[in-house]
Amino acid sequence: MKPLGVVTRGTTNPNRLRRVDNWIVETCGDALRAAADPLVVDLGYGAFPVTAVELRARLAAGVRADIRVVGLEIDPVRVAAAQPAADPPGLTFARGGFELAGLRPTLVRAFNVLRQYDESEVAEAWRTVTGRLAPGGLLVEGTCDELGRLGAWVLLDAAGPRTLTLAARPTALESPAQLAERLPKALIHRNVPGEPIHDLLVALADAWQAAAGYAPFGPRDRWTRTVAAVKQAGWPVLDRPRRWRLGELTLPWPTIAPT
Repeated sequence: MKPLGVVTRGTTNPNRLRRVDNWIVETCGDALRAAADPLVVDLGYGAFPVTAVELRARLAAGVRADIRVVGLEIDPVRVAAAQPAADPPGLTFARGGFELAGLRPTLVRAFNVLRQYDESEVAEAWRTVTGRLAPGGLLVEGTCDELGRLGAWVLLDAAGPRTLTLAARPTALESPAQLAERLPKALIHRNVPGEPIHDLLVALADAWQAAAGYAPFGPRDRWTRTVAAVKQAGWPVLDRPRRWRLGELTLPWPTIAPT
């Protein structure tokens, strides 16, 4: 099966995807525990396989020990270079793209992949991947900065996008406006007046400024107060303060979907 997609830049770093991996353990763990075959695809792992290795280790420790992770890359040179890392049981590497190399995984993580595509190509890529998931399967697609301090991702199933999560390391956050640079491709060009995602980021920035008095208690407390204020203002925040303290905020996709 011919891989679908183009070769990405492939830049990566150890622990770059730690935030989304921990979120996957928390949010998608039940789907993996219930799966007859706990197969996970790391789509577009990059020039080095470190994030695929880390994903397998985190899922094995936090969800189930028999988890299987397959790292897929279009570039055959990257696949060959990754083979020495396929040492832990349950971790392999293969050539593939959005068609998932014919696999039917329960979960796909695709990070910093669609960022290099045109916005008009996102919906088709989503449909291609979700159409190849196992029943009840999930896709987590998003973007983060080079060190994993700022990120955003969409959770999708066969019916389409379900939620958007914004995540930041509170100690590195000067303003929630910084998250605009790391929005998923489906939203990054929509941060303009009149679009819901713009309204959300403005509301977060205003609430962050209003919570400046809590800065002496630490950035986690200030972020928590910020999210609480946004929720009180009417935004349908889905997660709870325990996740807010990690620098996260999750909303239903229809709330911020492009107009």
